Amino acid sequence: MRYCTRCLYPANHPLGITFDDQGICSGCRVHEEKDTIDWATRLEKLHKICDKYRNSSRRIHDCIVPVSGARDSYFIVDMVKNVLGMNPLLVSYNKHYNTRMGIRNLSYLRTLFGCDFVQCTVAPEKVKRITRESLKYLGSLYWHCLAGQTAFPVQTAVKFKIPLIIWGAHQGIDQVGMFSHLDEVEMTRKYRKDHDLMGVEAQDLLRLSTDLTLNDMEQFFYPHDKEIEAVGIRGIYLNNYVRWDSKKQHENMIEQYGYETMAQQRTYDTCNDVDCFHYSGIHDYIKFIKWGYGKVTDHASREIRLGHITREQGVDLVERYHQVKPRDLMMFLEWLGMPEELFWMMIDNKRDPAIWKRMSNGGWELKDSVVHQRNTVCGWDNCNHKKSMKSVFKIKHGRDPNPVDYEYVLVGRGWVDVCQYE
Repeated sequence: MRYCTRCLYPANHPLGITFDDQGICSGCRVHEEKDTIDWATRLEKLHKICDKYRNSSRRIHDCIVPVSGARDSYFIVDMVKNVLGMNPLLVSYNKHYNTRMGIRNLSYLRTLFGCDFVQCTVAPEKVKRITRESLKYLGSLYWHCLAGQTAFPVQTAVKFKIPLIIWGAHQGIDQVGMFSHLDEVEMTRKYRKDHDLMGVEAQDLLRLSTDLTLNDMEQFFYPHDKEIEAVGIRGIYLNNYVRWDSKKQHENMIEQYGYETMAQQRTYDTCNDVDCFHYSGIHDYIKFIKWGYGKVTDHASREIRLGHITREQGVDLVERYHQVKPRDLMMFLEWLGMPEELFWMMIDNKRDPAIWKRMSNGGWELKDSVVHQRNTVCGWDNCNHKKSMKSVFKIKHGRDPNPVDYEYVLVGRGWVDVCQYE
């Protein structure tokens, strides 16, 4: 397997990646724009875009901001409300695998920023039926989350006639350099299907399955092009206008708003995905089984590009975390009502033969890994990136006096007493 000589990404990255004659990947090359773009000018352009959508009628909200109880939600809302001066409607899809910390982070987000909020909670039995089918056909327990998170904000924009949706980072730009920041790429139905949904729309899963009904799937349908055109809906990405540094952004949100973090099972990043029992657990382990790498590679590659750690330190982190067995599988299978043997049969069928080899005893062997590439010539021209660096992610202890998570939280208290924070 070929690996980038600068970051840690392999050639079989599911979003697609290319390498130049120096062995440096397209994601690293596009990342270089972060150090050359005039971000002050880009922010001015973002202000001008937002000016076109400020409320000039009885419409209450200027834009929609999709949020969760983790990731960069706090930073995005802070940017939209306090920097851009917009009045957003916060929109959230309930992923069902919620931790109490995630519910709490979301409650504080709503309260501290004083924003209106709507959430879609699909009936649990529907979600279970969909998840059984997405495991069978895609090897994914997270398909419904991705489908809901990308459809519900657009559905809400159509319903309330709010034409502007403001997203955070475009994954295709930030990971693999699919576009330049200067392309100002916006949300599209095609990107959603091809990459977010692994090529399978809700309509496609419905056709594949004999167990799903139209009623099960309707809440995951992306609005028709004519509905989108009638409202004039567009979705923009902040990372085209703001220099994106997730670690720095989270540190600022911890300091300003008390965003809560915690240690993750299969990565050293403590800030992302604290709202979900499975994202950094069995969901990420499935990613490793499919492609031979997991979230720790994503996180370490990001930190290498930002100059927070060296490539060698990134390889050390991958070696430490990438084969860690998650603790949450039985919890998920009990919720879903699925035998473990059936689960592994579905997942093993999705292994990439370019990176996995079937053994004579029926087991699996990883053909290669970036941990075997320690002696790769580093692709950094700047010698500063060869020096020893440290990238420590903070643990912001929770406000809950009984912080042990032992079961999913479907819904929780929607507001908090701000005095608890102050």
